[in-house]
Amino acid sequence: MRTTVAVCCSALTALTALVGVSTATETAGRPQTACPVTGEPVSKAAHLDFQGQRIYFCSAKCAAEFRNDPERYFARFEKDGIVLENVQTTCPVSGEKLGEGDMGEPVSIQYKGRTVQFCCRMCVKKFHADPARYLAQLPGEQPAAK
Repeated sequence: MRTTVAVCCSALTALTALVGVSTATETAGRPQTACPVTGEPVSKAAHLDFQGQRIYFCSAKCAAEFRNDPERYFARFEKDGIVLENVQTTCPVSGEKLGEGDMGEPVSIQYKGRTVQFCCRMCVKKFHADPARYLAQLPGEQPAAK
């Protein structure tokens, strides 16, 4: 029996890693320490909340440059393994408060340089069906309409 449970737990862990889903407390990667625009050290006073992520800059003027092409910077965060500070309090799919109710710990995924948290694994599947719709539900600024 113990062997069966151990094998099942190992398989579940491998499957979770394979699909990139984890509990909110298992975020792998490096924290942001450099300004995405200049590469200089960040100032905690100069930040922007954008699509659920808190992005730090070396100065407030770099936020304007970030807003011109946020996907470029998110792609760089993803490539460099930078995990941004998440400022979400609710699930973008269900609207439920994260970590409350009977859903348990929030589930998080890495999506194009962003850490997105959900109330449950079912919401992750819905997110992948229409990411743009649910990214627009995240707190903070959104991309400018083109």
